Amino acid sequence: MPAASAESQRSGQFHAVAAGFLGWTLDAFDFFVVVFLYDTLAHQFGVDKSRIIFTTTATLAMRPIGAIVFGLLADRYGRRIPLMINVIFFSVIELLCGFSPNFTFFLVMRALYGIGMGGEWGVGASLAMEAAPKRWRGVLSGILQSGYSVGFFLAALVSWLVLPTLGWRWMFWLGGIPALLTLYIRSSVPESEAWLQHRAPSTGAVIRIVAREWKRLAYLVLLMVFMMCLSHGTQDLYPDFLRTAHHAGASGVATVTMLFNVGAICGAILFGTISQRYGRRLGMIGALVVSLLVLPLWAFGGSLAMLAVGSFLMQVGVQGAWGVIPVHLNEMSNDATRGVVPGLAYQLGILFAAPTPYVEYALRDRIGYQWALAAFEVVTIVVLMVTIALGTERRGRSFVDEPSVLETADAPHAG
Repeated sequence: MPAASAESQRSGQFHAVAAGFLGWTLDAFDFFVVVFLYDTLAHQFGVDKSRIIFTTTATLAMRPIGAIVFGLLADRYGRRIPLMINVIFFSVIELLCGFSPNFTFFLVMRALYGIGMGGEWGVGASLAMEAAPKRWRGVLSGILQSGYSVGFFLAALVSWLVLPTLGWRWMFWLGGIPALLTLYIRSSVPESEAWLQHRAPSTGAVIRIVAREWKRLAYLVLLMVFMMCLSHGTQDLYPDFLRTAHHAGASGVATVTMLFNVGAICGAILFGTISQRYGRRLGMIGALVVSLLVLPLWAFGGSLAMLAVGSFLMQVGVQGAWGVIPVHLNEMSNDATRGVVPGLAYQLGILFAAPTPYVEYALRDRIGYQWALAAFEVVTIVVLMVTIALGTERRGRSFVDEPSVLETADAPHAG
């Protein structure tokens, strides 16, 4: 391959992964803003805090719609344009949340936001993983997924700096910034070569392939249900847990949240890298063992400092397992349905796991906040380890048919 061509390919790979990472970072920021506003919004709209918490459930429950719509578009028309449309959509909805005059309007906006959030991950992950060199997929998968934790970190930082000075509406208005990402995607990100080679001739063909491989999809959905219970069960209510059960102030909550997201970033990259050498399933199980071992410190730490350490280590394990998910789901998917299947499995998982924060909050009234979080996550981690152990993997499979690149450049075929 000529030097100029190789350099162009490397540049395209970098921009594709960067676009996926930035999209997921900004999407996660827009989601987690609400986590720091439960009490503020309940007071603003004159409703019980449980109703504000329910808006996160509404967001999560609507995500499969976005996965289907944008995933099918990505498999039929390419990764770039659907990703740009998606980013503009969720940015505009987030902006409108800041203009909410009442709870009903806010609830509708958060549900619509779920559609945008549901579409971003699948399209962005397929674009990034198809561009990533096989030997770097594990670590780049971890970097890509760590965008979720970076977004959470930024939401915590903004809640600390912006909320006390400018108010809650500005936290949503800042969520309109991601729309600028479309300019970067349009100017710098090339279309996926894997899609060009394996695109299906019609949307109906994509749907038929998905239906034919329903058993694999069902397993991936089951896996993602418990992965969602793991992440949302350890993150969504934790700032509220620190605030109400341990009387931590705003700065303390923000500091611990930012700290455990640093742990999450480290874990995602570490275990993503481990999975490249020892396999996807072993990498995920190893991360889950870490979470199980530190769970007592995470839930029952006697001081804010101990809880901070426990939450840091917990998220090393939680997001360590998650760091393997982008590459694992993409490797498990058919070439012609990689735009829709990973995202659909991911978002159907969240559909069934959407009540997680609501269930944990309800359990709090029966057995206390500490035991509610701990009991829920012990069951989740054990079941998840068994599910992963009984599954399969396709580590290192090729997404691009290299010998036929020149032959098929002008005549893409169905996978």
